[in-house]
Amino acid sequence: MVSLTSFNPACYVPNAVNNYLPSAVACPPPPSYLSSIYNAITSPFGSTYGAVKAMLEALTGLPFLSLLLIPTTGSWTTTVNFFFFYLTWYTLILSHPPLRVELIGSLAIRIIFYVFPSAAFFAFDWLFPSAAVSWKAQGKSGLPLRNASRAKTLSHLRIIGWALTNILIASLLQLTIEFTLNHVLHFRSAIKVSTALPTPFWLIVDVGRGYLVREILTYFIHRKLLHESDSFVAKAHQTWYHSLDAPFPFSATYDHPAAFLLHGFLPTYLPALLFRFHLLTYLLFLTIVSLEETFAYSGYAKVPTNFIFGGIGRRTDAHLVYGGDGNYGRIGIVDWVMGTTVGASDFGDDVQDEAERKDWEGKAKRAGKKGAKGAQERVNGLIDGIGGGGKESARRSRQRSES
Repeated sequence: MVSLTSFNPACYVPNAVNNYLPSAVACPPPPSYLSSIYNAITSPFGSTYGAVKAMLEALTGLPFLSLLLIPTTGSWTTTVNFFFFYLTWYTLILSHPPLRVELIGSLAIRIIFYVFPSAAFFAFDWLFPSAAVSWKAQGKSGLPLRNASRAKTLSHLRIIGWALTNILIASLLQLTIEFTLNHVLHFRSAIKVSTALPTPFWLIVDVGRGYLVREILTYFIHRKLLHESDSFVAKAHQTWYHSLDAPFPFSATYDHPAAFLLHGFLPTYLPALLFRFHLLTYLLFLTIVSLEETFAYSGYAKVPTNFIFGGIGRRTDAHLVYGGDGNYGRIGIVDWVMGTTVGASDFGDDVQDEAERKDWEGKAKRAGKKGAKGAQERVNGLIDGIGGGGKESARRSRQRSES
């Protein structure tokens, strides 16, 4: 169908007549072969750039916290932000193929919340080693470029290159799965891409159960397939990842590609496929996973978000130090349950240490005492009110009898 904006009647008259028409209304000449080839090559990149720009505008237009607070707050700012976010999201879904939106959104999240922070941590370790050493779980041994020779520096750059390559390989596998489901098997997509937004309740539920399933899958795949097996993948995992002296930024995605897909990509993607996450839910889930991997493999024993990611850096470090004899999970819950924790502390110790640091027990006792004191004051006031009411009633009765 020809749009009215691009319709030109002069293109439908004979060339002999068209040659005498003014240039303003004459039909323009057809593009040259070189111009056609150039447009064919650059048009996918142009449309992809438009999708990336629209995706970033959608993701930054509304904080996820505001999305969760919409049912409980009547803030005009939150409502307006949500309205414009929905318009941006609606336009994005209608103007781009769902598969392109899913892949570009996933890559954008990985770049923003994993690649950029890991690069910042790596630069901090390299440029300010005296400041970074106090944060490292292994001290000076945890600095990737400490007194590094040219060969060691090239080795670390090769590791970073493979880490980024594995992210691209995982994206290609995700593309293959979605293309096979949609265009070969004619099934519905693994990730739900629609203009309708998920409710805050199901957003929290899906992320919570997805994270739990991911933790369980990571533990058993890492333990059974990569450490308690004699397969090629297990040997490759030992040769690649366990050749590192200590975890450092970007090492979360460094491994043999087959090993990384098994314990890095599949535990993250399978919960989304199992519960068929909405794309926004999957992007939020992928954001949490990316931040977790960034802090877990940074080599830092202390991180800003200490309660959520407090011990994962130490546990990841201990997994390498003990030669892979424990700490197979990410956050340590399944290791704690299965008794495979190695190192100075486990998940329970981290929770207890954080509780002591925050003085949760003291705050609870003080809150309990304050509540009990308030209740006692209300009871005393009620008794006094009843007593005062009785005295007033007796006084009025005496006045009526005397009169």
